[in-house]
Amino acid sequence: MLKFKTMRVPEKYDDIAPDNSEIRLLPSMNRGGICHCTLPAGKTSLATKHKTVEEIWYFLEGQGELWRKQDSNEETTKVNPGLSITIPTGTQFQFRSTSNDALCFICVTMPPWPGPEEAVKVQGTWEPSP
Repeated sequence: MLKFKTMRVPEKYDDIAPDNSEIRLLPSMNRGGICHCTLPAGKTSLATKHKTVEEIWYFLEGQGELWRKQDSNEETTKVNPGLSITIPTGTQFQFRSTSNDALCFICVTMPPWPGPEEAVKVQGTWEPSP
C-alpha cells in the first residue's frame, strides 16, 4: 500500500529542467508526477520534445507564449493564469515569459519523469535565453 503524500511548493527550486525552467518537485505516484515550473520574467526556454512522456500544464502566474509543433500541426498560444494545455508525446515545444512577472505553471507528467535523457533539444521558434 502506498503512503499518503502531503507537501507545499518548496521555496527553492530542486532542479533546472532541460528547457531551462526552474523545477520544484511535488508528489509523484506510479503513473504520474507533478511539479511547479517557473520561467523567470522576460526569459525564453530552450525548445525540446519528449521521447516517452506526455504532459498537462496549468498556468498560475505571469503572461507568456507557448509554441507547439507536431508533424504539420503548429501553433503559438498566449498563456496566462487559468489556462491549461497539453504536450502530447513527441511534440516540439518552447515557451517564454512576456511580462515583468515570472511565468509559473503546474506540470503533470505521465508516466513519471524518467530523467534528463527524456528531453531532446529541437529548433524552436525563438532564440532561447542564455
